[in-house]
Amino acid sequence: MRSDRARPAKAWRAALVAGGAGLLLAGCMTSRLDESKNTATGIAAGESIVILARSYHKGKAVEEDLVSCINEEVQSGAQRVRVTPQQDFIDALFPWFEPRIAPQSAEALPELLARPGVAKRIEAHGVRYIVWIDGRTEKTGGGGSLSCAIGPGGGGCLGFTWWEDDASYDAAVWDLQRRSDAGSVSADVHGTSMIPALIIPLPLIARTQSAACKDMAGQISRFIRDPGGGS
Repeated sequence: MRSDRARPAKAWRAALVAGGAGLLLAGCMTSRLDESKNTATGIAAGESIVILARSYHKGKAVEEDLVSCINEEVQSGAQRVRVTPQQDFIDALFPWFEPRIAPQSAEALPELLARPGVAKRIEAHGVRYIVWIDGRTEKTGGGGSLSCAIGPGGGGCLGFTWWEDDASYDAAVWDLQRRSDAGSVSADVHGTSMIPALIIPLPLIARTQSAACKDMAGQISRFIRDPGGGS
């Protein structure tokens, strides 16, 4: 098990708000990364991974933009890993990875791969690992008030409002070659956003989902490329 807690952001990035109404700054964020490895990993030339969203109960699912962001990030940088587009994979393996009948655990892999044509289709796409993403970003608190008005002498805003967001995601990594659960990684990013206003609003926005995407992508790439065995 490995844990890494990032320091809260100390430098706030300033940029003009659209229309020049004020300044847009970054809010404060902290992140926690964890990893649990069950087996040795690694990826050869020609092999790829597929990143899929794990559905929630009651019809809720991982945000599509988060999964798309992780797909893009995993394929960039020095530790990039080749990714097979999730829809191409789902279509090629129809109907075995449709939400209602997709395998719920790595223990179901041997039975799935034994079905006629399944192993050959996976091999044709060069997919070595399936990465299941689970989690969500949600508002966890907030308060304050902010009011704006326009009068004959001009306009402005007065007050202070704030809110907290928590972006918590897990990724289970299944090794199709070994037909086993290789382990998991997770990222939890907590952010506080605020808007103080004395005539001009000054938004301080914590982009927790974007930070969680980058953290998860980096963790996934390192997890797969690092040949180390289970902890």
